[in-house]
Amino acid sequence: MKAKYLNPFTDFGFKKIFGEEASKPLLIDFLNALLPQTDKIVDLTFKNNEQLGQTDLDRKAIYDIYCENEKGERFIVELQKAKQNYFKERTIYYSTFPIREQAEKGEWNYNLKAVYCIGILDFTFDDYETESEKSEVVHTIKLKNQNGKTFYDKLTFIYLEMPNFKLTENQLENRLDKWLYFIKHLEDFQTIPTIIADDVFNQAFEKAELAKFGQTELANYENSLKIYRDLKGVIDTAFDEGILKVAKNLKEEGMNIEFIIKVTGLTKKEIDKL
Repeated sequence: MKAKYLNPFTDFGFKKIFGEEASKPLLIDFLNALLPQTDKIVDLTFKNNEQLGQTDLDRKAIYDIYCENEKGERFIVELQKAKQNYFKERTIYYSTFPIREQAEKGEWNYNLKAVYCIGILDFTFDDYETESEKSEVVHTIKLKNQNGKTFYDKLTFIYLEMPNFKLTENQLENRLDKWLYFIKHLEDFQTIPTIIADDVFNQAFEKAELAKFGQTELANYENSLKIYRDLKGVIDTAFDEGILKVAKNLKEEGMNIEFIIKVTGLTKKEIDKL
């Protein structure tokens, strides 16, 4: 069945829904679903990425959405489609830009406004120690001391591992659940689910409807979709080949089939063929 709505994991789709001036109510609603009740955003101003960083390379490193709320707090919202080397280091490096941007000339007391770095990930981290951590969708990170007490509360990293979000429509309990459900399944919807049919989501669906795009927008989206699919194909192929190589090595080392199945997730038939 032909898609009615765009894929929000494409660069074009993500910015269409959250990164345009007309999308501001959607972005505010989404960010407020992530933030504590006491930190709700009233208004946002989109800021130019080129204001960040001191070198051309720095300025090219930041993309997607950078904005500031009415209290001067900064938000970087980034869509990450595939794992990259040093991904966590990269996001920490990004966070230094809106921090340094606040420096005032002359006498300054170093009183900083809060900075939030939000990553919507189309993959999962692979370095968790417990099974419960592996299945979590939202990961909120602050600077803490050895006793788990927050040392500095104005720098927050929030990662959303979208593959871990598996709630069905009748399991959605709060606003964030609804936004994650919308992002995860948008390309598959043919009608607007009743449970998320309100003014904000209706606007989001309207912005995402492909039939409303002009020729230029549609061409830009198709190009962005091709890039996304090509990238996913490369990543999936590399992953599959890596798993097969691991299984082959384990088999050559004489490991039993049950162990190889547990480690790789392959079937006995697939392993027998190696």
